[in-house]
Amino acid sequence: MGEQQEIRIFDDKTIRSYWDDEKELWFFCIADIVGALTGTVDVKQYVKRLRQREPELNSVWGTICTPHQFLSTDGKRHSVNCTTIGGILRIIMSIPSPKAEPLKRWLAAVGEDRISHMQDPELGIRQSLEDFKRLGYSDNWINQRLKSIEIRKDLTDQWKAHNVKEGIGYAALTDIIYQAWAGLTALEYKHLKGLHQENLRDNMTNEELVMNMLAEPTATNITKTEHPLTMNEHAQVAARGGSVARVAKEAFEQQTGKSVVSDVNMKRFLDSHQPQLPLDSEQAPGEAES
Repeated sequence: MGEQQEIRIFDDKTIRSYWDDEKELWFFCIADIVGALTGTVDVKQYVKRLRQREPELNSVWGTICTPHQFLSTDGKRHSVNCTTIGGILRIIMSIPSPKAEPLKRWLAAVGEDRISHMQDPELGIRQSLEDFKRLGYSDNWINQRLKSIEIRKDLTDQWKAHNVKEGIGYAALTDIIYQAWAGLTALEYKHLKGLHQENLRDNMTNEELVMNMLAEPTATNITKTEHPLTMNEHAQVAARGGSVARVAKEAFEQQTGKSVVSDVNMKRFLDSHQPQLPLDSEQAPGEAES
């Protein structure tokens, strides 16, 4: 299991965290989070009383906690309970502290938005457009990304109708599609782009999106025609869909001399397209430095 440990700062408090490469999740030290939100000097006793006071939280404690060893100031490794963002939010809901109140109000607002989007999906689409624009994506890229979401939905609908297990089954077939046209699994692709929890497709270039948008509808249409039933049959269809995109990718690369698969992620792309200001803003155009 690959992992990366980090120290974060929250309200001037140190928060220990680590990235689990296998689960593709950040985990955070519960004691550090509770200490930052409550200011208590005895976090262990505070958590104990919190669990005693709320049986519902205590009943799920074992499922939201993951022990992890961190290197301490004494040079030794000590095991502490950690949890994901979801676990943190569940714990925050049980903390009666003024510092936790803004996060509780934020959770309520997020829940309200989610319910509104379920009742009116168009609101969710508009929100996605606004989010992409706010992050700096171009209109052309956004249009392609939204189309790719529709294409992906068609494929997963077919997988569901043909008895592919959601989650692990979808992930396995997606890996086969990526490997067939890009030569990488989803995890390897994310490593190439330097991604953690970020969505891989949200960090694809136009060319990468186009190739994946060719592979997935090909797999969708083969599935509709041939009705695969076993996982092995689905894997063969996924590979065939990806191979169509691989042929297109190789032709594109031969004609343009440009590699389709790229380590560019959205942050790197935006950074590379920032306007470069002159070192000396007072220097006149065309004036040479002395």
